[in-house]
Amino acid sequence: MRLIALLLCSAVLAGCASKPNDNPNGIWINQAAIDAARESGRLREALAAYGPNLEWQIDTARQQATYSNGFEIADGRLQRLDPQHWQVTFYGDYREHLSLQGEKLIQDASDYWPEQPFTRVPGTDAQAAPGSHFERALYRAYLGGDWLIEKGPGRGGLVRFAADGTVEGLPGAERYALCLAGDCAAMSGENDSIWLQLGEHGSPWIFVHEGNQLRIFDAENRAQFDEMPAYQPGPQRWLLKRK
Repeated sequence: MRLIALLLCSAVLAGCASKPNDNPNGIWINQAAIDAARESGRLREALAAYGPNLEWQIDTARQQATYSNGFEIADGRLQRLDPQHWQVTFYGDYREHLSLQGEKLIQDASDYWPEQPFTRVPGTDAQAAPGSHFERALYRAYLGGDWLIEKGPGRGGLVRFAADGTVEGLPGAERYALCLAGDCAAMSGENDSIWLQLGEHGSPWIFVHEGNQLRIFDAENRAQFDEMPAYQPGPQRWLLKRK
């Protein structure tokens, strides 16, 4: 009898373990884009290759799904099609389709972009702004750790970029933001750019991330006064090396 009970218990547990995940609730980030940026150093290329959407927030109780692409935030109405497939309808009757495949949330390919996988973020803050979980994960992976100023103002000092957008040790800056999309991307062309701010004042900079080195250049505007700014790298201001 004891053997039979153990076999029955094992069968129940196996059935529970094999039950497919049909709950998309939570926050999902584009981990593939983060990994590509960390490995290559080329942020814009990674976002273009694995984006454009960077984060989904799913709330089945409210039938709501929100995505962020680093520039725009869109709220849609969530509709369940079957246990593994969902449809999100946005303003103007525009639709996206999501599916659960193992531990991944998949945004199906469409006429606008290819299939995109998303990874669920554990222990999320439901009150956080859409896109902020992706940004924190990106900042931590891409710029995390201590950097030594090898050349430029503050030479010999340590710089630390925090996941919340604060920076310590970089002369003239207390906050930063990586350019992900939108106007800043259009103005910097193919270059990666970063916004550095101290108090109420800030400005864009061009950077090159190569291995354990981070070069930060002045952003020189090559456009005419009546045109949208077009930033190109000017003189190098800092050379940082990750410790």
